[in-house]
Amino acid sequence: MSTSDSKNVDAKEKIATHVSDVESLKQGGNPIDETTGEVKLVRQLKNRHIAMISIGGVIGTGLFLGTATALQNGGPVGLLLGYIVMGSICYSVMISLGEMIAYLPIPGGHIKLAERFVNPALSFTMGWNYWYNWVIILPAELSASAVLIGLWSDVNPAVWITVTMVVTITINFLGAGAYGEAEFIFASIKVITIVGLIILGIVLDLGGGPSHDRIGFRYWKHPGPFAQFADIPGSKGRFLAWWAVMTQAAFSFIGTEIVAIAAGEAKNPRRNLPRAIKRVYIRICLFYILGTFIIGLLVPYTSKGLDLTDGTAASSPFVIAINSAGIKALPSIINACLLTSAWSAASSDLYTSSHGLAEAGNAPKIFLKTSKNGLPWVSLVFCSAFALLSYMGVNSGAGRVFGWFANMTSVAGLLTWFGISFTYTRFYQGLVAQGYDRSKLPFASKLQPYAACGWKVFLKDNWATDTFVTNYLPLALFPLLYITARFYIRKPMVNPGDMDFVTNIAEIEAETYDDPPPRNKLEAFWQWLM
Repeated sequence: MSTSDSKNVDAKEKIATHVSDVESLKQGGNPIDETTGEVKLVRQLKNRHIAMISIGGVIGTGLFLGTATALQNGGPVGLLLGYIVMGSICYSVMISLGEMIAYLPIPGGHIKLAERFVNPALSFTMGWNYWYNWVIILPAELSASAVLIGLWSDVNPAVWITVTMVVTITINFLGAGAYGEAEFIFASIKVITIVGLIILGIVLDLGGGPSHDRIGFRYWKHPGPFAQFADIPGSKGRFLAWWAVMTQAAFSFIGTEIVAIAAGEAKNPRRNLPRAIKRVYIRICLFYILGTFIIGLLVPYTSKGLDLTDGTAASSPFVIAINSAGIKALPSIINACLLTSAWSAASSDLYTSSHGLAEAGNAPKIFLKTSKNGLPWVSLVFCSAFALLSYMGVNSGAGRVFGWFANMTSVAGLLTWFGISFTYTRFYQGLVAQGYDRSKLPFASKLQPYAACGWKVFLKDNWATDTFVTNYLPLALFPLLYITARFYIRKPMVNPGDMDFVTNIAEIEAETYDDPPPRNKLEAFWQWLM
């Protein structure tokens, strides 16, 4: 039998297997993975869930709370420029990921795609790096909730960390459907909150507050557009101030790619995922760029409330601005909305950390165990245990612990983005080598393939062991994991001509359908929005 005939037979067998899975779904049962004997993940996430999960991945404590540190380090212009640059990088990564995941919305997301289009070693490295990223960011969000609640109460942070932890774990153990509904509600609150805060910020800046004080660009002039980082004079200090913003900006944007992990449980993925990806740039511009611009207008970077490590009830820059304007009661209402943001982010963190790694074959098979409704309960129990790290904030201060974990996840998240971009370049080469027409893909960007193509600790008198470890540990682990996996697995990179663009396609196409036409203008607006 010739090589081409062998490939055709293999492809037909794969298609037959996936058609069998689809038939099992249609009959009301959950398909069984023949290699593990476990129930596969079930597509329970609706269009509105995916839309709000993609939004929820963008809006979080990084915007509401983390911008305090970014503003303090960079000044208003340093803050704005840092978020513009990181937002551009984020968008480039998302259109690369979107093209792949819209074509192959499979369990494991970009981790599994790395195995298919690069090699198992990169998949292994990205999987464990991604797991590390999300399992560490979970206690960061729990610590953030304690910081936010500190505005109202001096009760031990452990109480509030426990409350948030219980909410987060409960949501995830109710299944993907419950997670999608909770994220839909939380993300809706976040969107309404940030839009309201931006409008309120414009009003306050123009003198519409109780004091009728027109702020304008006052804080851009004094104390100035840039902070002088570590009191270093001149352009060097201003450049370092902008660079200091980048780590925090990365923390804010990390998580946008969560739709790739959710793809394995998304209904009608060929239709819903491209829509979520296409609107990422709108969310970046509206929520982050405009949001950070408003923050820079309303709060001077010398404000004491921006220091998350001082052990006081440090708060969001938005809350600081509202307090300064003399608006009573509203800070507490806004803080309550920001608290739901921490709950939402923590819920997403646990969902993401418990999905993807085992599905891609990079973790022991015991983590593939699922309940009858497809819930990966073993993985959830294991990942939930890492939430206990948030109790470090009881002695060290919740704000300081939030900063530690934010640094650790920023570097790991950027390494994930690197892996996604490299995987896309291989995916693109495979399409070209096998004669695929990219214009026929469910989502294709005209910017491709071009879009795909922590120093502070070393400053004099700025050495800090905690800063060094949290910034540079992930940077060292990524190449170490890859080299170890490459040596152990001993599989070369996949030749572009041999890349697998067939497996899973039958199942995906069987689950693709056209939405019914809207019956009225309200439904038409809803379809456009979602």
